[in-house]
Amino acid sequence: MKKVIAVFDIGKTNKKLLLFDENFQIAFQHEQKFPVTKDDDGVECDDIDLITSWMKKELEKLTESKEFYPVAVNFSTYGASLVFIGKDGKRLTPVYNYMKKVSSSIADNLFNQYGGKNEFLRKAASPALGVMLNSGIQILWLKKEKPEIYKKTGTILHFPQYLSYYLTGKLVSEPTSIGCHTFMWDYDNMCYNKWLVDNNIKLPEPITNDIVFDSKIGNKTIKVGIGIHDSSASLVPYLSGSKKPFILVSTGTWCINMNPYNKEPLTADQLSQDCLCFMSPKREQVKSSRLFMGHFHEVWADKLAEHFGVKKDNFKTAKYDRALIQKMKKKFPGYVFFQHGKESFDEGLKSADLSLFKSYEESYTQLIIELTGLCIHSINLVIPENDSTKYIYISGGFARNEIYVRLMAKYFSKQKIYTSEIDNSSALGAALVISQTFSGKKEVTPNLGLKAWR
Repeated sequence: MKKVIAVFDIGKTNKKLLLFDENFQIAFQHEQKFPVTKDDDGVECDDIDLITSWMKKELEKLTESKEFYPVAVNFSTYGASLVFIGKDGKRLTPVYNYMKKVSSSIADNLFNQYGGKNEFLRKAASPALGVMLNSGIQILWLKKEKPEIYKKTGTILHFPQYLSYYLTGKLVSEPTSIGCHTFMWDYDNMCYNKWLVDNNIKLPEPITNDIVFDSKIGNKTIKVGIGIHDSSASLVPYLSGSKKPFILVSTGTWCINMNPYNKEPLTADQLSQDCLCFMSPKREQVKSSRLFMGHFHEVWADKLAEHFGVKKDNFKTAKYDRALIQKMKKKFPGYVFFQHGKESFDEGLKSADLSLFKSYEESYTQLIIELTGLCIHSINLVIPENDSTKYIYISGGFARNEIYVRLMAKYFSKQKIYTSEIDNSSALGAALVISQTFSGKKEVTPNLGLKAWR
């Protein structure tokens, strides 16, 4: 039988089970969608009972497989989601939707008590994202709005650690979840934020992501990882596979630019431009910036297709045309689609004059020129003055957009630009951090599927 590590990769829309063999190639993959449920306030959220029940059943089936021998399991999930555990060890709450609205007064009171908004955000290395995306706010919200539930709370886990706890009964924390726009981590002192101590909120001390626990599942004893936040997990294959400093440009609905080698603290100006810090499995800061690039592209590409009477996916066949790019840059030295800035996206969507373009090709090329410009600005926010970056890796959907990649390669001429064909990088990262479960292997260099551009 083939030895495998199982990874449950839990996204907001799709939930996946992937099996990785000893070469960290995908041996099996299954995708599942679940209906959402509603929390105790009637707000839609993931049905955690359905997810954990599915997870357990899949693992039990795997232990009976004649094709695969599961040596370990780990979890990669979206962040900004907490699970409150009662003193009796049972879950007290739903997994609240991180887009759930909360009163801004909760965060404002926190800022006022701890040095003012700018200083608090700087130390926490996160912008104020509103709603529940700063997951520490969920704790203060529950304490204020649902005190009877809060009084029963014994400990609090992030989503990946709850899935691990479900199988092992071990209450743990780890750096990638606790260090990601939570307001719960003090990046100056690399410890839990003081407000948690002052509010008598006791959380498990973070342990490293390579730790595993034994758990009896079906007829086998399996090593169970402690889980990892998906954004940090997606960085792991590049940390394992690259020998020189790099920036990862992870594109999708959000473009997240991660620089693990920039040790400078975030500035107030960077925070105001949607920069933040993630934390690596080795408990080191990963200076990052964000751009809603995939969303901007989707909305504008649909509008351009409708205006010019072409199919919505027509952009997939768009080619890099140097002469056309030079023509567009000469014709439009400024921006057409984002003339009011990315912050005024909706306004630009209404006011942009599409009659300026003679064809879909002209308009789409101009769109990518502008999106690339916004992306370059976002990347530059995480590049220090004394930069040592040798490589820029581009992953995700835009890695297949030739216009975007060639424009990036031209601008970042001092670095080597690579596109990466890794699929399921978060799941792969979750498998790699517990790679020692395969006969004690600790150093694994995954195949990044790289293509060089110039």
